[in-house]
Amino acid sequence: MVDPSDEARRREILAMLAPGTTMRDGLERILRAGRGTLIVIGSTPQALSLCSGGFVIDSPATGQRIAELAKMDGALVVDAEAGRVVRANVQLVPDPSIPTDETGTRHRSAERTAKQTGLPVVAVSESMGAVSLYLDGVRYVVDEVATVMYRANQAMATLERYRARFDEVIEVLATREFEDQVTLRDVALALQRAEMLRRIADSLEGYVVELGEEGRMIALQLEELFEPVQPVLELIVRDYLADRRRRASRPVAEIAELSTSELLDHGQIVKLLGGDGDLDRRVTPRGYRMLGRVPRIPMVVVERLVDHFGALPAILEASAAALGDVEGVGPTRARTIRDSLRRRRDQLLPNRPQPAPKV
Repeated sequence: MVDPSDEARRREILAMLAPGTTMRDGLERILRAGRGTLIVIGSTPQALSLCSGGFVIDSPATGQRIAELAKMDGALVVDAEAGRVVRANVQLVPDPSIPTDETGTRHRSAERTAKQTGLPVVAVSESMGAVSLYLDGVRYVVDEVATVMYRANQAMATLERYRARFDEVIEVLATREFEDQVTLRDVALALQRAEMLRRIADSLEGYVVELGEEGRMIALQLEELFEPVQPVLELIVRDYLADRRRRASRPVAEIAELSTSELLDHGQIVKLLGGDGDLDRRVTPRGYRMLGRVPRIPMVVVERLVDHFGALPAILEASAAALGDVEGVGPTRARTIRDSLRRRRDQLLPNRPQPAPKV
């Protein structure tokens, strides 16, 4: 799997090249003029030591200035934030023994410079009319906005479908929780759907970064579809983790590290929760997720309720007075908790016989 730190760095650099930025303005001007160039992002001593000839510029970077300086045959060196042009028209002289798969002189220099310095290097191909980013030994193609937008829209359609399926699975899980009929298979399916949703949303975040100011609508849609789902995965883990003393963050991280084939194996997910592999074994929720749905109830109060009652069925059957005895609850919150949980139960189980109310 891709190292999260590597992916974060790649997105940071792509954000510098996104539409609406100075660098992207300069790159588009270069492409429209039918020219090519190399741009090293970062003016470290090692990078400057590879520069031969050229001029010391050290002036603010603008799209027009980058395009004008690129008319010369040499490379440009900008600072780490791509806010200033440090050198122009330099010849890059990286170590020729560094292996490269590129054939063109410009791209061979770009890949070797990136590998030798550890800095991102942008290559604009005059013949292909394309922009490439060399970073951490990998070449990334900086696609046109229309191409990235098409992929983002496809990913968004997929996210919408998976969100609908996730909501269905969560409704089934909630129904079985109120009936106290949950199996480990139900739990594994819910966690699987939540993680698949997270992965699609993560890929969409990458497209939003690449789109820059052109991706604002995609970003708003992503926030609406995914933000309410983010805490659910951890709360489900907390509800069904075999050992309550374990922190939920570790199984959540382990689920994120599963390959696609492993994620489809419900047994793998159950093992991460500390289960014995029997997918049909009945389990009782502690109540973290259900209580997390109650408005204006802090998580510290949820923790105290779970510690006091032990499981969701006991919380459901508790009177308002019993709920109010828990530290931080009180009479008003107790009524809110009881009424909210019962409304949810009545919504999911409309034909269930109602017990006599407790006070």
